[in-house]
Amino acid sequence: MDSYVDIFIVRSAPKVTSAVIEGSPRLKLIGRVGTRKDKIDTEVTTRHGILVMNTPDSNTLSAAEHTCTLIYSSARNIPSACASLKTGAWQRAEFMGEELNGKTLAIIGLGRIGREVAKRMQSFNMKTIGYDPIISAEQSLTFGVEFFELKDLWPLADYITVHVPYMKETHYLINNEILSLCKRGVKLINVARGGIIDEKSLIDGLNSGQCGGAALDVFEQEPPTDLKLLQHPLVICTPHLGASTREAQKRVAIELAQQIIDFKQGHSLFGVVNGSAVTSQFAQGNRAILLLSKRLGQIIGASSISTPTQISLSFNHTVSDHLFEAVEIYFSYGYLHEKGNKRVNFVNALHLFEIKMKRIVDKNQELNNVLVVRISGDSKIKELSGIISGDHLWLDCINQCRFIAHVPLDDENTHVVVRPIKGSFMDYLRDNTSQLNNRISAVFDTTPSTGNIQDERWCALLL
Repeated sequence: MDSYVDIFIVRSAPKVTSAVIEGSPRLKLIGRVGTRKDKIDTEVTTRHGILVMNTPDSNTLSAAEHTCTLIYSSARNIPSACASLKTGAWQRAEFMGEELNGKTLAIIGLGRIGREVAKRMQSFNMKTIGYDPIISAEQSLTFGVEFFELKDLWPLADYITVHVPYMKETHYLINNEILSLCKRGVKLINVARGGIIDEKSLIDGLNSGQCGGAALDVFEQEPPTDLKLLQHPLVICTPHLGASTREAQKRVAIELAQQIIDFKQGHSLFGVVNGSAVTSQFAQGNRAILLLSKRLGQIIGASSISTPTQISLSFNHTVSDHLFEAVEIYFSYGYLHEKGNKRVNFVNALHLFEIKMKRIVDKNQELNNVLVVRISGDSKIKELSGIISGDHLWLDCINQCRFIAHVPLDDENTHVVVRPIKGSFMDYLRDNTSQLNNRISAVFDTTPSTGNIQDERWCALLL
């Protein structure tokens, strides 16, 4: 790749390897036209601070319609009947089908595509049941799907369609063991990813009659080299056509172009694969806690010489995994940026920081909207707490020494350095800040510690 490229746009064929990434020092963004990202080395891109985004909504309707087409075709044996008739045969009895009316469709994965499939198949009076690890039973009912755990779902389904990403947890999600739990004659549809259904188990199920048919658009190897499954008389297959419509191709190009424009203009981002902190800052109510986390990281980075061995972040309310990861990233960015790391950004900060952070929820904390950072190691700073009050951020206390007046943290252009005080506050200022006098805009001091560290006081210098 050209070393002057800032943004790289790829479709499904090109592989973005570590060699490509490392040979592109200016690269800031990789845009994937579509949803699959398995050919992009996201671990390396994240380490280099390169944002990866895809277009998760662009193919939804086309994939859902293709799924429904395969369900219809499977129910009425349309491909086989068509092929037979083209040979001149007239075999009506051989291609007896079944109605979808009253049948049960199990949808594994209730995201955008799964929901669109449910909506369409409900119009055929199919009963739609489903499972998704992050969708609640109450949520699924809002779009007409009755929620079941997987172990309870398998025996109920006449048709099963999968709409989940391919990952370690979904590899061979449907195999011999699962097929044995299903109704005899169940039919499988896969327009998601190859490898979710074990193809060898599927062949066994088709041959035994446990599986009554399969309609597949995706395969473990593409294009397939072993044609045994494709040539099975109970299999309907298409060459990965889920997103292959004129409308989807136009939509995906427009959506990715708009996402890149938003990225360049600093607007809210959509479709980001490896930048939770970048997207979290735009969520309602998240910005204050993220900025506070960054500011506390900056203060520790500016004020501490030694590297922490462990850090805990304490909240007075429950914080989601997604938000906590973003808080970790903002803290890491603030710390490393203040230490002079020129490579750090919000994509790679957590990888570069390499210090595990622990989440603590302490609902007995004295103040609301507070973030307490506790540090293990040789640093004199053991505990730092900041608070959110309305639209403002404040440094509240350090090592349980509370500042007499809260230290303002709103202005990101203002550097805050904290120092321990020996003797009187005025003597400290006279003896230690002469080299900074022309840069100091404000000075704050604390009351003595109320904790285990006796007679300790601190000051905060705003530069």
